[in-house]
Amino acid sequence: MAAAKTPEGATGIGGSEEMSKGINKGFKGSKESGRNSGSGRVGGPLRAIGRALHLPVTGPARGIRKATHAHGAGESGLGKLIELHGVNGAGDVMITVALASTVFFSVPTDEARGRVALYLAITMAPFTVLAPVIGPLLDRLPHGRRAAMAGAMLARALLALILSGAVASGSLELYPAALGVLVASKAYGVVRSAVVPRLLPPRFSLVKANSRVTLGGLLATGVAAPIAAGLQSIGSSWPLYGAFVIFMAGTFLSFTLPPKVDSAKGEDIALLAADEEHLHGPHLKPVKRPGLRTVGIAVTHALGANAALRCLSGFLIFFLAFLLREHPLTGESAAVSLGIVIAAAGTGNALGTAVGAWLRSKAPELIIVTVVACVVAAAITAAIFFGAFLVACLAAVAGFSQALAKLSLDALIQRDVPEQVRTSAFARSETILQVSWVFGGAVGIVMPLNGTLGLFVGASIVAVGWLTTVKGLLSSARHGGPARSRVT
Repeated sequence: MAAAKTPEGATGIGGSEEMSKGINKGFKGSKESGRNSGSGRVGGPLRAIGRALHLPVTGPARGIRKATHAHGAGESGLGKLIELHGVNGAGDVMITVALASTVFFSVPTDEARGRVALYLAITMAPFTVLAPVIGPLLDRLPHGRRAAMAGAMLARALLALILSGAVASGSLELYPAALGVLVASKAYGVVRSAVVPRLLPPRFSLVKANSRVTLGGLLATGVAAPIAAGLQSIGSSWPLYGAFVIFMAGTFLSFTLPPKVDSAKGEDIALLAADEEHLHGPHLKPVKRPGLRTVGIAVTHALGANAALRCLSGFLIFFLAFLLREHPLTGESAAVSLGIVIAAAGTGNALGTAVGAWLRSKAPELIIVTVVACVVAAAITAAIFFGAFLVACLAAVAGFSQALAKLSLDALIQRDVPEQVRTSAFARSETILQVSWVFGGAVGIVMPLNGTLGLFVGASIVAVGWLTTVKGLLSSARHGGPARSRVT
């Protein structure tokens, strides 16, 4: 009986244990399933809410990243430079709004002219002396370009904090800090011009790359400008706090550029001489270094025409700022009038950048000759029939022409300048253009507030640049320029 019961007992006990384990497992599984289904019911809406809250940030961020990294720009590193230049533009406009409100809008017109003149004397005059030095100095530090760009960002971040205290107290610290911002911004611009050729994606021209970088900066500036105005309405220091945050982000973003940015392999220093006679005249010893060669007559004449346009830009900014404050556009305030003109110039600049990318550096000499002639005609027309509409049109034409002429200059540098000195040529040409802008601004600040007279002076500036360069550019266009290999 015991023997008979044992198997049955064993079987019965074993079966009951397995059954109980299965029941317990099923019970636990049902509890876990209940918990999971409960968390699923709760977690689903929470995740949906989280996605909805993140979408206004992540959505545009993904769109920006997709646009900046398209057509190989992400793989080459150009996309990161476009984003960095956007950060640079946003930070600069924050500082510009804060300084403009402090130096220009906060006092009567007569006092504002004196304060702006003092601002130019203390900041722009030393900047004019320092600017030509920055490019050649950075030429000697080609292996630290990422660090140089990060340093320019960090310097402006710290100077923005100094300016935030200066604008609140009205102390004299404002002027040396503003000078430091200009120098740091100039250093960034020179290095950025030198970096672009290192980040070209396959089948990408320099013109197209520069168009994307410039357009990214313009779009960022357009987005940041109203934000800066809103911060200014809270307090005079708030745009500068915003600039601090933006430039600190730019400091870290600079180091995300590819390491090849710091490579100077195959590079040399360019001299902006028109021909061999100027560089190696009878009184000069021949230069034995093969990399030290001239940039070509087309490039120097194109640079002269671009300098005239950049000079006009500086002139119009300062002259129209005071003119529209004293004589605003019909039915508008001084601030709104100036905003309309700036918006017209910005729109024209963006359109010129887009058209330049579309033309893909076709006939750059003819493009420069044509757009500069259009600016001369627009300035003369606006001077003769002076009015609000024509002033806005002149700003748009000047912005369009400046962008298109600069891209054409880039195309000529790409075509005519040997690759080993191309980076240096970009850096040095940008220095000349920025100094031209400073000179034009100085002329604009001393002009009497007469619209017709002022615009005739502006037309004369561009006409001189056009007449002195048109013959050389047309001659270069007929001969097609030197046959050199392109970087595409």
